Amino acid sequence: MSELDKQPFTAHLEELRSRLIKASIAVAAGFLLSYAFKEQIFDILTAPLMRVMPHGDHLIYTNLPEAFFTFLKTAFFTGIMLASPVILYQFWMFVAPGLYDREKRMALPILLLSVLFFGGGILFGYFIVFPFGFKFFVGFASETVRPMPSMREYLSFASKLLLAFGLVFEMPMVITFLARLGLVSADLLRKFRRYAILIFFIAAAILTPPDVISQILMALPMMLLYEVSILGARIFGRKRFEEEADAEAEQAR
Repeated sequence: MSELDKQPFTAHLEELRSRLIKASIAVAAGFLLSYAFKEQIFDILTAPLMRVMPHGDHLIYTNLPEAFFTFLKTAFFTGIMLASPVILYQFWMFVAPGLYDREKRMALPILLLSVLFFGGGILFGYFIVFPFGFKFFVGFASETVRPMPSMREYLSFASKLLLAFGLVFEMPMVITFLARLGLVSADLLRKFRRYAILIFFIAAAILTPPDVISQILMALPMMLLYEVSILGARIFGRKRFEEEADAEAEQAR
């Protein structure tokens, strides 16, 4: 029986309340710190667009409180990112007592790798996809048509796209977890590789601007992540996990 099972239900609620309060304080501190540098943070976020905008053009806001609320949202999102180590630590300290040693050894690396892959997806979207995608959109400008994106629209578009790339890069973790449950296997993933590649290119065509370069820039990492998923399924699959457990039980006899 795990340590968490020995505690009464009210103790679990009190522990959860304490962890949530600490995580909320960390987010609030991150928000206040981020708001002090809100203009600089927003400039960093808009840098890929400003590099391809026509000289002298800039973002606008179309109603009086738009700039204030845009900076507020920017600081809030940045504050969550700054507080994420504390949030993850509080989450781990809450669930860890309820896990067995083998489950801890399995869950902690997956949790850390999930954060790493999610951050990698955000960085890939910002440094690789944004420059090409924004250059395509701004390419429609002419002497009579000028791009005038608003702050609110840009923040909404950029945050959704970065979140999408972050979630896409979670593919290896999701498939590895499914393999651990026995729902998929490395052999099954290899068998359906060609269909997966087709799905990746269709998804890239839908999610990216309608140009070949952007589609390839999204489809290629998805293909690479699929191969990483196959490797994860082979290493951490249920069959492999059960074989190791049987070997350990045999040695204990």
